[in-house]
Amino acid sequence: MSDKRDYYEVLGVARDVDTGELKRAYRRLAMELHPDRNPGDAVAEDRFKEASEAYQVLSEPGKRAHYDRFGHAGPNAGFGGAGFRDVGDIFSTFSDIFGDIFGMGGGARRASANGADIETRVLITLAEASSGIAKEIQVLRNVPCATCGGSGAAPGSHPESCEHCGGRGQVMHSQGFLMISSTCPVCRGEGRLIRDVCTNCEGGGLDQEEDTLQLTIPAGVEDGSTLRLLGRGEAPAQGGRPGNLYVVLRVEPDERFERDGADLHTEVVVSFPQLALGDRIAVSTLDGETEIEIPAGTQPGETLALTGHGMPRLNGRGRGDVVAHLKLVVPSSLSPEEDVNLRAYAAACGQRVNPQRSGFFGRKKKK
Repeated sequence: MSDKRDYYEVLGVARDVDTGELKRAYRRLAMELHPDRNPGDAVAEDRFKEASEAYQVLSEPGKRAHYDRFGHAGPNAGFGGAGFRDVGDIFSTFSDIFGDIFGMGGGARRASANGADIETRVLITLAEASSGIAKEIQVLRNVPCATCGGSGAAPGSHPESCEHCGGRGQVMHSQGFLMISSTCPVCRGEGRLIRDVCTNCEGGGLDQEEDTLQLTIPAGVEDGSTLRLLGRGEAPAQGGRPGNLYVVLRVEPDERFERDGADLHTEVVVSFPQLALGDRIAVSTLDGETEIEIPAGTQPGETLALTGHGMPRLNGRGRGDVVAHLKLVVPSSLSPEEDVNLRAYAAACGQRVNPQRSGFFGRKKKK
């Protein structure tokens, strides 16, 4: 007894299903189980092959009648699965369906394909990211050959339709019960032949040229942001829509700041008297230095914010802040006057400190 599931059950349809509903059921399963949507999923691929085999049998009246009468175990069983060498065979056999779903097309040739996307990188400073800037960039890309207009044929001649495949780029041949579609060996899937090749592009239909483009970078972009320029990528061979250009923005680090979204964090060195008594200090911003007040009694490590002095937000809702982190630095040595005054402060606070030793800075003299 065959261990294969019933083909109608595989496709989830009734045994009296009509041709239209059968095709719709297979399309739904193909979209769900397509290998491109389930990369590395062996179970999904097996189910995809199983559904394709079921549809291959039930979509053809003669095979369907034979299956309805005998099932998997009847004479001449083994209807279609053995004919699919791999997933590529399924795509070729049902190219009309997959063309509708995934834009592949039954006689799909390079002439109908989109051009490739290309990527370039642009380096800007943090200040440029803050203000926004216009940059001129150079991009090397494929464009239609100026000599042949992208046809690949020499001026005065034209590509000819391939007689072997009738211009479809695919040929059909039988394998048992199956009709298999494969790439035409004469035109190699192009559907056309060039007898007189353009000497400039050697039949490829493309030239390389360096384009100079004006790029407008909006204020507030972050490192790694990507700008897309539609239609500025590679031109496809022999017609079709150009790809897109993706510009990846790299923002140079600024040693004064650590960026967090629209906020800029910076470290400011302060002394004990400044924290204890309060002070006004200068804090760096992208527009220069701005004064900020330290309240008396501020503790080490606290932060003070300069509101609205950070990066602009891309959504246009104002700017972030410059956040000053106060770092207390203890002097590594004291002058005699500083030593005396500091000890007087400690005594006033009732604090015990190291006894004053002979010699400046508390260092014991050598004998």
